[in-house]
Amino acid sequence: MGSIWKMLGISGLVFTVLFFSLVCSSVRADVSYDDKAFVINGKRRILVSGSIHYPRSTPEMWPDLIQKAKDGGLDVIQTYVFWNGHEPSPGKVAMRRFVGKIVDMMKSESLFEPQGGPIIMSQIENEYGPVEWEIGAAGKAYTAWAAKMAVGLDTGVPWIMCKQDTAPDPIIDTCNGFYCEGFRPNKPYKPKMWTEAWSGWYTQFGGPVPHRPAEDLAFSVARFVQNNGSFFNYYMYHGGTNFGRNAAGLFIATSYDYDAPIDEYGLLNEPKWGHLRDLHKAIKQSEAALVSSYPTVTWPGKNQEVHVFRSKSGACAAFLSNYDQTYSTKLTFRNMQYDLPPWSISILPDCKTEVYNTARISSISSQAKMVPISGDLSWQSYNEETPSADDSDTLAMDGLVDIASDEGFLKTGQWPLLTVMSAGHALHVFINGLLSGTMYGSLDSTKLTYGGNVDLRAGINKISLLSVAVGLPAGLKGESLSLDTVSGSSSVEWVEGLLLAQKQPLTWYKTTFDAPEGSDPLAIDMIKQGEIWINGQSIGRHWPGYIAKGSCGECNYAGTFSEKKCQRGCDQPSQRWYHLPRSWLKSSGNLLVVFEEWGGDPTQISLVKRTA
Repeated sequence: MGSIWKMLGISGLVFTVLFFSLVCSSVRADVSYDDKAFVINGKRRILVSGSIHYPRSTPEMWPDLIQKAKDGGLDVIQTYVFWNGHEPSPGKVAMRRFVGKIVDMMKSESLFEPQGGPIIMSQIENEYGPVEWEIGAAGKAYTAWAAKMAVGLDTGVPWIMCKQDTAPDPIIDTCNGFYCEGFRPNKPYKPKMWTEAWSGWYTQFGGPVPHRPAEDLAFSVARFVQNNGSFFNYYMYHGGTNFGRNAAGLFIATSYDYDAPIDEYGLLNEPKWGHLRDLHKAIKQSEAALVSSYPTVTWPGKNQEVHVFRSKSGACAAFLSNYDQTYSTKLTFRNMQYDLPPWSISILPDCKTEVYNTARISSISSQAKMVPISGDLSWQSYNEETPSADDSDTLAMDGLVDIASDEGFLKTGQWPLLTVMSAGHALHVFINGLLSGTMYGSLDSTKLTYGGNVDLRAGINKISLLSVAVGLPAGLKGESLSLDTVSGSSSVEWVEGLLLAQKQPLTWYKTTFDAPEGSDPLAIDMIKQGEIWINGQSIGRHWPGYIAKGSCGECNYAGTFSEKKCQRGCDQPSQRWYHLPRSWLKSSGNLLVVFEEWGGDPTQISLVKRTA
């Protein structure tokens, strides 16, 4: 994920929070590491971690998310510090001051483990290694500077760098990826850490929804642990929502669900959550042996592997592996026979009893549903003026074209071809105030070329181009008037009833509603493309009009996973529903505002609740 973060400057700092410290936060602890594991108060630990990003869920959701993470067997939560959230003004290059300020704030609240707090490690930079490789000496110098700067902040906890094999001592270099069993840190006295075990992948507008089977994710973690891994972090454990205009990169959807064990709405994603919980139990039962020694490895048969860990006190744990992608196998270990499904690992915490197999799921599968909420919404509309260069700076361009009355195409009807090259996500072309056509790109092809015939008349014609992209300055009159707020929406005249605009581009819609009863998470079933606000807060971009292209055949958990291996939702909107946080609602009179770029029928918009 590093290239995306670098593009947006989202994070150069990551904090890792240990759960068990929350129970006794006044107790100071010593945090260090050796070649086998992190050492906390003199004891080696296998640490199970999960990423939860605080801007992608509301504060009201955090207690429940943390409890579900603990119930799922996590010791640790890892979160980015979102630079663009804390310093929203672009172009301010002050990394030393920013990182120092954040660390000082943490110290002032006694949040680092030596102070009795829950933070056990910190990360500086994020997947900078590929960038360093590209730019050479300057990149290496920056890595050394960043590492020295971080260590000099004297937090009392270790620092790490991910995907950074040149990380200087005492920084620990770590692995990110779908699989990390073959990773080795750059020094033999550093522990083997997996800071991003990708639980799925992000959804892009125009693409299907990625899905990583629970069996393969569990297999990858067990394989990492049997190869001396002692820290692994699920990216993501709860993905959440890219609220506002803060999607993680080009064409990345508003939903950041990531097929994580806890879904975008805070509900358990079963069977993944339960299957991983059981994996964590088996690993913890084996911890005494795992942290005590390196394994003895044998190969009893084709595609079979056995890893045995022993401690001086007599603890013994075994991992039995079948790497065949098609066939089950019977593996003999210590005169006992074990049945292993394809592409699976069995864990024996006492070297005798199989308590877990990565391919055998005992958790109940549950498919969350979107249930419509009864009651129609009463809409009003306001038509946005076609933007001009004077109004919108970078978002729009316009030009005047004088067509002579004797132009040949006026008589033949063979309208001229307009060709425009754009780097935006989408391009809307207006001729004399009317939408002439729309073109949009994709994550695989971000640059787009519009080519379409345009209906010009004799005399002066106005051609307006509206480029749509994340993060550009607002260029719409409705935004400058704050139509998403109660006070701003009162500053213009809205129409309703028979005058309600339908299927007209660049249209604002508003309605009010009372908060639905109950506690189920809420969402909005949307149309076309634009942005949504509730009581002045942006839910994010909506783009149900972009239909997913791709291959969504059967999904076999066995075999090496990639983000395009198992996909869902082909020939459907990449994202149809948009999370509406209950904490953003009042009991009554909630203002819902929608800006529609293409134009659509607002009566097709509805509220739904998500049930597990």
